[in-house]
Amino acid sequence: MLHWDHVQVPRVSDAAAGAADALALRACPVRVEPRRRAALALAQGPQVSARLRGTQLTEARRENEWLRAGNQTVQVQALKDFAQAKARKFDSGFGEPTWRKKHKHEGFRVIGDDRVPEFNADGSPKLNPKTGKQVMGRSVVVQKLNRRWAQVKVSGCGWVRFRLTRSELPQAKTFRVTFKNGQWHIAFAVIPDPIEKPGTGEVIGIDRGVKVTAALSDGRRLNCPQLTVKERAQIRKHQRRAARAPKGSDAKTAEYAKVARLKAREADRRKDWCEKTSTMLARTYDLVRFEKLNITNMTKSSKGTVEQPGKKVRQKAGLNRAILAQGWGLLRQRTEHKAPGRVEDIPAPYTSLRCSACGWIDKNSRKSQAEFVCSSCGFNCNADTNAATNVAAGQGGFPRPRRSAGAGGTTARKGSNVREPQPIRAEIPLF
Repeated sequence: MLHWDHVQVPRVSDAAAGAADALALRACPVRVEPRRRAALALAQGPQVSARLRGTQLTEARRENEWLRAGNQTVQVQALKDFAQAKARKFDSGFGEPTWRKKHKHEGFRVIGDDRVPEFNADGSPKLNPKTGKQVMGRSVVVQKLNRRWAQVKVSGCGWVRFRLTRSELPQAKTFRVTFKNGQWHIAFAVIPDPIEKPGTGEVIGIDRGVKVTAALSDGRRLNCPQLTVKERAQIRKHQRRAARAPKGSDAKTAEYAKVARLKAREADRRKDWCEKTSTMLARTYDLVRFEKLNITNMTKSSKGTVEQPGKKVRQKAGLNRAILAQGWGLLRQRTEHKAPGRVEDIPAPYTSLRCSACGWIDKNSRKSQAEFVCSSCGFNCNADTNAATNVAAGQGGFPRPRRSAGAGGTTARKGSNVREPQPIRAEIPLF
């Protein structure tokens, strides 16, 4: 199967080069409107049809033995993926398809061999408008062996066993096989149904951090599993051995492969935790509120430039690694996928400084990372739980005076050390 992936790459590369030479396409730095897109398409010339690409592939397979050794279905799907990427270069935001690097994103897509009748949304048979016959679609052939294992039929390769991660068998037309860190993975093109709302009316707020990955407003504190001390020591050992090995040697490659497997284990644990936690949130609460965090900006390097070098670059790099190891973005994304329309983002400013009991904001109330003692009312609780309570109440952003008490209550007080002076508003009487 890995040979098929290597065989399909030159074919896509040739297609990319041919499209660039024949159609003179170039990446557009701005978003193109539909009307301009049509005019640009006329200026660029005719597009290569799927039938022409198939004909060119057949001729190339007839002339080249190394290309004929690969599976034709896999090569056709690679050309379709390339054509789709070219067609969506204006809408996807990624621009022109780029060249794939060696040993990066190795994999291929396979379409099912089984023919099954297709039906409309109302359950009626789907008929061909020209012939009036039943439309037969593609389907993946999957057989369940036992509770943990199943097998899928791959054209040209036979039956391939894989481990099930869901109780039900996938009903898909295509699937993708990938090779990463010495392991094979198979993913079926299936969109699962969203989780139904429990109907309890409960609202949960989540404060994300490095010390505590997810602090809930009900008092629970959840932590994403990390590598053990022994596993981190193994990573450092293999990295030292790789640094001392000769450049380009098999020993260096083997040591880096061991490091990659350990880091892949950490990523698998993080993904598994995010999947289970997001499922728990979607099944338990009607509304899930996260503090709105710009993780991309938070994890930027402080290296600076030659003229203006940054400060504490190594400390900032360690903080960036700690943030990315918690899976903040993945937890928010998977919760949105499983509970669409039931996830909200609350502005993050002042959620950690605001008292959830009286609403008073003071930076001196945050005694430490884990302790919060309100300087106004004396309310005492865990700092992360206090922030999560404010997120659940929807109180975030710039402090403004309120008449009500509770989370986000009265925030204006004379002599406040955090609120800036506000302009005087003149009241105009209405007659």
